[in-house]
Order: sequence, then structure tokens, then C-alpha cells
Amino acid sequence: MKERLKKLLENSYSPVYKYNVAAIIITNDNQTFEGVNIETSSPAAGICAERNALYSLISAGYTKDDIKEIYIMNKTNKPCYPCFICRQALNDFCKPETKIVTYGYDGTENTILLKELCPYPFDNSDLNN
Repeated sequence: MKERLKKLLENSYSPVYKYNVAAIIITNDNQTFEGVNIETSSPAAGICAERNALYSLISAGYTKDDIKEIYIMNKTNKPCYPCFICRQALNDFCKPETKIVTYGYDGTENTILLKELCPYPFDNSDLNN
């Protein structure tokens, strides 16, 4: 997975922040959905790698019940974690037990569950009083 993420990082477009990220989501039926971060001249119009992959998966008809694991890599030697916008999207579209594996470019690795990354999620239950 590390080599595949490194190759995918080449597609990241980050001229402003120079923080390249790649993500791969694997489904229970072993389909893969890939994403990279893409910046635009208006930063809010860009997208993170995790949501890029996740929204492709959702667009293909998959649901949170279909997601097996998520892999993320950046071009630094420190494993990266999803930003808080991505954490919210992951909370909405993944199960709390979803495994997330993060890599630094040098192969440094860390594995965490979504419920550990987001111990106090905001979800639909917060909207329904």
C-alpha cells in the first residue's frame, strides 16, 4: 500500500501549502477508491485527499457498511491525520470501527480507529432534539 500511495501522491496538486496528501479507501469487496488533495486559487474550493476518495466511493453507490479501511500518506516523514472537515465527513460516512492507517513518506506508520480519532463525534443524533 505504501508504494501505491507514493505513486498516487504524484497526482496531488498543492502549489500553495505544499502539503501533498494521498488517500485510498478499501471496501469489503476489495474495491479501491483513491483521492489526492487538490488546491485551487480559492483555498475553500479545493478538496482534501480523504474526502476526494470518500465522495467517489459514495458516488459509486457504496455506504458506510461497505468500508473496510482507509490509508493515508503525505510527503513528510510524519504520519498525517485527517483535518477536522475530513473527520466530520468520515464520521458521517464510516463506522466508528473503521481502521485508518497513516504513513509518513519514509514509511513511518500508525494505525488508529475512527472512534479513537474522533471520540466525541457530531452526528445526526445531535440535530434531532
